[in-house]
Amino acid sequence: MPRSMTSKERVLAAIAHCEPDRVPVNYYAEPDVDRRLREHFGTDDLNAALGVDFRSVGPPYTGPKLHENKGDIIVSDWGIHMRRVVTAEGEMWDYCTWPLRAAALDEIEAWPMPDPDDFDYEAVGGQCDAVADFCICGGHCGQPDIINGCGMLRTMEQVLVDLITDDAAGLRLIDRRNDIQLEVLRRTLEVAGDKIDLLCLGEDLGTQRGPTISLELFRKHIRPRMQPYVDLGRSYDIPAMIHSCGSSSWAFEDFIEMGIAAVETLQPEAVDMAPAYLKEHFGARLALHGCISTAGALAYGTTVDVEAEVRDTLQVMMPGGGYILSPTHTVMVNTPTENVVAMYEAAREYGMYS
Repeated sequence: MPRSMTSKERVLAAIAHCEPDRVPVNYYAEPDVDRRLREHFGTDDLNAALGVDFRSVGPPYTGPKLHENKGDIIVSDWGIHMRRVVTAEGEMWDYCTWPLRAAALDEIEAWPMPDPDDFDYEAVGGQCDAVADFCICGGHCGQPDIINGCGMLRTMEQVLVDLITDDAAGLRLIDRRNDIQLEVLRRTLEVAGDKIDLLCLGEDLGTQRGPTISLELFRKHIRPRMQPYVDLGRSYDIPAMIHSCGSSSWAFEDFIEMGIAAVETLQPEAVDMAPAYLKEHFGARLALHGCISTAGALAYGTTVDVEAEVRDTLQVMMPGGGYILSPTHTVMVNTPTENVVAMYEAAREYGMYS
């Protein structure tokens, strides 16, 4: 039986396609789910309670407030509009209005965005030191995240039109946002690169039924803007993991060519995203993170159903390493607390290597 590993060792072994002591696990959820789990476990440290192997770091923004809230609409530093929505199951944030939906080039140029000078990069080193035994993640799935990230300002529909038509205003929004995020990441790694283990990126490329955009369009507009992030990470020997929703395995060969080491979210119900398909076609070349659907047993089944899904997924994905168990997305407020607990209990029971 393998010796007990630290979380850092466990994740890096999995990404290197070695069998660790147990399958690493990760966790994302809506704040209302976090609240219920804190009450269940009687602790504020959910990562410890669930045995999560990852911790995220990043420089806090210290610059001026760039956009004012509008009544019950909360406006981010990038100008993204969100409103708290109350459902029968609980509360969550939702995007509500799109301020750059019809913006022309001059409006895009004038739109206030964070300045890379206005971040506290020195804070990242201390953040890393506080979680040194865990897999430390720099970056996040919101970068470059062109379709979603710009869609939050311009609508996803308009961003897709921008990409297809080479719209000057839309492409300028993409590049302004991308240049800032890349520079923030560059300065972050300059300060703490040797302490960061995994670079997190994102670009949602799939619907449930197939690609969101063509491979040709991906190679024309998305891949060239994503490659500098991957190259920056590799210059510090940091592997990159990319978040991509839906049926996105059509892009995995390009990911491999780009030097990406791991992919998530891996929605098993989407076309060509079942665990057996992914393991067979990509398991030797990409680490696979996810596969426990937030739209399946976790939300709508019993604890027995959840345990069975986790067990069956692990049987397929564990051999040879290269797998990290995680919900496919943020766990939503319609998910019973006991099902979330059952998922991580099953991961501990069935995820051990012998």
